[in-house]
Amino acid sequence: MSLPEPSFWRGRRVLITGHTGFKGGWLSLWLAQFGAYVTGYALPPETGEGIYAATGVGNAITPVTGDLRDRTRLRHCIELMRPDVIFHLAAQAIVRRAHRDPAGTYQTNVVGTSEVLEAARHYPFTRAVVVVTSDKVYENRELAQPFVEDDRLGGNEPYSASKAAAEILTNAFRANLPDNRLGVATVRAGNVIGGGDWGEDRLVPDAVRAFRVGRPLDVRNPNSTRPWQHVLDPLCGYIMLAERLVTGDPIWRTAWNFGAETSEPVYRLADQMAEHWNSAGIGHASWGSAADPNAPYEATTLQLDSTRARSILDWQPRLTLPEAIGWTMDWYTRQAMGEPMYGPTSAMIDSYMGLTPA
Repeated sequence: MSLPEPSFWRGRRVLITGHTGFKGGWLSLWLAQFGAYVTGYALPPETGEGIYAATGVGNAITPVTGDLRDRTRLRHCIELMRPDVIFHLAAQAIVRRAHRDPAGTYQTNVVGTSEVLEAARHYPFTRAVVVVTSDKVYENRELAQPFVEDDRLGGNEPYSASKAAAEILTNAFRANLPDNRLGVATVRAGNVIGGGDWGEDRLVPDAVRAFRVGRPLDVRNPNSTRPWQHVLDPLCGYIMLAERLVTGDPIWRTAWNFGAETSEPVYRLADQMAEHWNSAGIGHASWGSAADPNAPYEATTLQLDSTRARSILDWQPRLTLPEAIGWTMDWYTRQAMGEPMYGPTSAMIDSYMGLTPA
């Protein structure tokens, strides 16, 4: 399998929207380690314990505070920093929050994506844009079969609908580009885990919050299945895809799935996370089922077919699920013990680059 090419990024100008988020923080550090000149554009981080604050992402890149919907500020940032490549990750990414604020979710995820794409078209120095959406963009009829990129898009709740809409507008944008200058692709990743995610209503940060105070983790849907993977696996694909987009070959300008070969139930993650936490000797961890019959809709089954990325991009996950859980819980237990997290995070990126495929 292929890996990102560090020399490609050395000295290259990159803009990452959403650098204060979970994926954006990891991507910012990775490209900075490659020697890229990274600018981040995002709202302030929502927590002081997440990847951004815990590792000092802002010290490794040029951080800019701004809202995607602020056209003047976004374009001023792009004009000033002149990025060759844009990774668009900024989004309202919490499913249950989207139920509470659908209008805000649509504004950020749909209008915000349009603003990024229009800005990229406006400035001739940008050559590639990778738009990050979600594995939830597909019309999910709970058929327990993997989704391929050409399957029908849909959305049974505001978050998935907003991401499907972002896919549709990106495709329309790409189809109407007047020249061959700009390469645009969308990427749809399975559920990611890894250190530094402190988002609300997500399994791993919910677990760590409970474990740190000795409270059992309440699991809403223990039998739901997801294509779990470590955050570095899809980010690896995003980086490789951006390298190809810059070449100008139209084959790369499409949608791409990045997911594990199989989906696993939530309870399996809960079991292994508790086991790792207990092994670290910093407290007792356990979990229990806490189904809520009045909870808003969430898909019970998700699985991606990543054949396109495997066969054309030569990408595949490099960490097994047990390894992904191990790396994730190692990060959180170190943080819980007060260890500065830049060093361990940087070492994980280096280790990932040196692995053989899982």
